[in-house]
Amino acid sequence: MLGLRTTIYRVPDLAAAKKWYQTAFNKAPYFDEPFYVGFNIGGFELGLMPQEGGTAPNTADNVMSYWGVEEIDHSYQHLLQIGGTSHEAPTNVGGPLMVASVRDPWGNVIGLIYNPLFPNEEGL
Repeated sequence: MLGLRTTIYRVPDLAAAKKWYQTAFNKAPYFDEPFYVGFNIGGFELGLMPQEGGTAPNTADNVMSYWGVEEIDHSYQHLLQIGGTSHEAPTNVGGPLMVASVRDPWGNVIGLIYNPLFPNEEGL
């Protein structure tokens, strides 16, 4: 096992999701095709795939991916301001570690983590 490399979100409207995620992460996609849109976020892959049938997927909360941020309150509020909804408000989980999560407009959960103990973390 080498560690986490890719998180993929399924969305019913790929064009709208591409625009939303570009604003959310302040990054343009490096790969943009009708079947997949890929973003490089600090060396990790954030992928968008179209949901067949145009309906939102079953977005269970049993798997969480956390994107590293430098300022968790700022990043959390940014996602809410562009149309996300709160899933979990910023919460201290021990020492300096903070987590939060937001649902994108399609119901996918985006986890945020502030962890100053993790080296080479690029903030959102």
